[in-house]
Amino acid sequence: MKTMTCKQLGGACEHEFHAATFEEMKALSKQHGMLIFQQQEPEHMKVMAEMSHLMQDPAAMKAFMEEKQRLFDSITED
Repeated sequence: MKTMTCKQLGGACEHEFHAATFEEMKALSKQHGMLIFQQQEPEHMKVMAEMSHLMQDPAAMKAFMEEKQRLFDSITED
């Protein structure tokens, strides 16, 4: 298992996610994002708007995800 925070994954808080794979980590982050979206938390909403803009550029989004994958890979197991 590895641990990453919402901020490390491009978010706005220190909420921790624990996952064995990057795919699991992305899914946990997405679940967190959906919950926070329902709550309309201002800092997260700002980051979500930036992410929405990033998603309009497939190359930029690919680079972002590759960077997060490299970060996940570099983190030692818990």
